[in-house]
Amino acid sequence: MNIDLLSFTLLAFASFRLTRLIVFDKITEFLRDPFFDEIEEENEDGTMEVYYLPKATPIKNFIGELLSCYWCTGVWVSAAMVIGYLLLPFVFVPIILVFAVAGLAAILESIIQIWI
Repeated sequence: MNIDLLSFTLLAFASFRLTRLIVFDKITEFLRDPFFDEIEEENEDGTMEVYYLPKATPIKNFIGELLSCYWCTGVWVSAAMVIGYLLLPFVFVPIILVFAVAGLAAILESIIQIWI
């Protein structure tokens, strides 16, 4: 098993982007919804705040806890990316490349937003 620096970097950016897609992005909300209960609370200033709590059933709770933890989801996403890269590179390399470019673009956009 040998992963060069370029491949490692691409895997890192791809894992970063895919993890954020799964855990935070609006477009994948439909994947997270079955595992969370939405709780609304009113703040002292009258604004409403929404909290997401993992559902109570054991399997949904486990998946909800996993999806609410960026670090936990990141480990499993990274493991899947590396295993896919090593076992099926002809399938995974294009996917990794797309997510790596998107991940780097997201980081650059965040940096630019800080400066503007």
